[in-house]
Amino acid sequence: MNYTVETLALAVGAFLALLGVAFAHDSLFAAHMWVLFFALFAGTVVMVRRANFAPVTAAQKAARQSEYLDEVVKYGVIATTFWGVVGFLVGVIVALQLAFPDLNIEPWLNFGRTRPLHTSAVIFAFGGNALIATSFHVVQRTSRARLFGGNLAWFVFWGYQLFIVMAATGYLLGITQSREYAEPEWYVDLWLTIVWVAYLVVFLGTILKRKEPHIYVANWFYLSFIVTIAMLHVVNNLAIPVSFLGSKSYSAFSGVQDALTQWWYGHNAVGFFLTAGFLGMMYYFIPKQVNRPVYSYRLSIIHFWALIFMYIWAGPHHLHYTALPDWAQTLGMVFSVMLWMPSWGGMINGLMTLSGAWDKIRTDPIVRMMVIAVAFYGMATFEGPMMSVKAVNSLSHYTDWTIGHVHSGALGWNGMITFGALYYLVPKLWNRNRLYSIQLVNWHFWLATLGIVVYAAVMWVAGVQQGLMWREYDDQGFLVYSFAESVAAMFPYYVLRAVGGAMFLAGALIMAFNITMTILGYERREKVPGAAAPAALQPAE
Repeated sequence: MNYTVETLALAVGAFLALLGVAFAHDSLFAAHMWVLFFALFAGTVVMVRRANFAPVTAAQKAARQSEYLDEVVKYGVIATTFWGVVGFLVGVIVALQLAFPDLNIEPWLNFGRTRPLHTSAVIFAFGGNALIATSFHVVQRTSRARLFGGNLAWFVFWGYQLFIVMAATGYLLGITQSREYAEPEWYVDLWLTIVWVAYLVVFLGTILKRKEPHIYVANWFYLSFIVTIAMLHVVNNLAIPVSFLGSKSYSAFSGVQDALTQWWYGHNAVGFFLTAGFLGMMYYFIPKQVNRPVYSYRLSIIHFWALIFMYIWAGPHHLHYTALPDWAQTLGMVFSVMLWMPSWGGMINGLMTLSGAWDKIRTDPIVRMMVIAVAFYGMATFEGPMMSVKAVNSLSHYTDWTIGHVHSGALGWNGMITFGALYYLVPKLWNRNRLYSIQLVNWHFWLATLGIVVYAAVMWVAGVQQGLMWREYDDQGFLVYSFAESVAAMFPYYVLRAVGGAMFLAGALIMAFNITMTILGYERREKVPGAAAPAALQPAE
C-alpha cells in the first residue's frame, strides 16, 4: 500500500497546526491547535514507517481491485469497541456526578463539560464508527464491488477519528458553541463536513459501480442517513467566526429560530443517525445471523419511504409551550404520532424475519441481542409519539422521564444491534471459526439488558415524580415544593441510574475482552449452543 500522499498531507497539516499555535488570537485556540499538532505528528510518524515509494504494478492494482476492502472495516470494528467503552465509562462518571456533586472537578471535569463529552462519545464516536464500519461492509457485499475511491475510505476513517479527538478535547477545554448540543466550534465542524462529503462519495460511488442490479434496502437506509446528516450538520452549524485564528464564533440563528433549528437538527439526528442508519444494520445483520430472508421486502420499502418523509417534520414537538408558534408545535406533534405506524412496521418486519428460526433465541445469544434491540426500537418508537402529545408532554418535558426514554432507545436499540453486528463481523473479518467465548456473549446480554431495565425504569419513576412535584399547588395557590426539594428527592434514583449504567459498562468490557481474544485467535473451550455433540467411540469389531 502506498502511503506517500497521505504522509505528506499529515505533515502539512501538522505544520499548519503549529502556525495556528504561533498566531492564535486566544489561549483556548492555541491549546486546541497543540492537540491537533500532536495528533497529526503521531499520524505522520506512523505513515512514514509504512510509506512505500515503489510504483504499484498493473497486476498488483488489478488484484487489489478484485478484493473487498475489509481492512478499513476491521479498524472500524476496533474503533467502535474502544469508543463504546470510553463513552459508557464517561456516562457512569456523569451519572455519579449528578448523585454526588463533589465529583465535579473544576474546570475541565465538571458536569457541564463531561455531559456533552459523554453524549458525543456514545452517539458520534461509538455509533458513528459502527455506522461507517458496517455500511462499508454491507455496501460491498450487497453490491459485489470494492469500495469506491481507493484510499478515500481510509481518509474517511482516520478523518473521523481526528474529528472525535478534536471535539472531545474541545468539550473538556470549554471550546463549544454553547448551544443546546454544545456543538464543537466552527473549524471542527468544517473538518467534519469535508470528511462526511468524502464518506458520501465512497458510499454512493460503490453503489454506482455495483455489479448487482438491485440496490438492497439496507443501502437505502444507510444512504438516507448519510445525505440527511450532511444537510442537518451544515444548516445547524452555520456560524460566523470572529477570527480565523480564534475559537469564538456566532451562530447564524438567534431566539426561537435558533431553538427550532437546533431541534430540527436534534430530533432528525435521532431520526436518521440513530434510527435510519441502524435500521440499515438491522436489515442486513438479522437476516445474516438467522440465515433467513427479510420477512417482507415490500414492507421494508414502505417502511423506508414513510419513515424518511415523516421524521423530518417531527422536531417541533420538543418545543411545546414555548415561543414557537402553536401551529408549528401541533405540526410536530401530528407527524410524531404518525411516525408510530412506519416505525412499528419496521419492528414487525425485523421480528418476523425470525419466522422458522425462533429456536435460535434460545440457543444463540447474538440473535437474542438483535431481537431485544428490535423490541426496544418498538418500545421507544411508541413512547416517543406518546410523549409528543401536548397533554403528556406537559408532565414529561424537562424531567428525567425524557432521559429514561432516550436511554432505553439508545442503549436498548442502538447499543444492542451494534453489539450483535460486532459479534457477527469479528469472526468473519479475521477468519476465525467462532468467537472466543459464546458464554461471555450471554453474560454481556444479561448485564446489558438488566442495566438498561434498571436505568430506564428508575428514570421513568424519577421523571413522573419530578413532573408531579413541580406542578403541585396548595390551597392558597402556592407551590408545595421548591425546585431544590425536587432535586434532593432524586438522589436514590440517580444512584440507581449509575448502577444500571455500570452494569451496561461491565457488559461492554466483557465484549471488548471477547473481541480482543477472538482477534488474537484464541478459542475458549466450552459447549457451543447448537453444535453437534462428538460421536461416542465404538469398540473395534
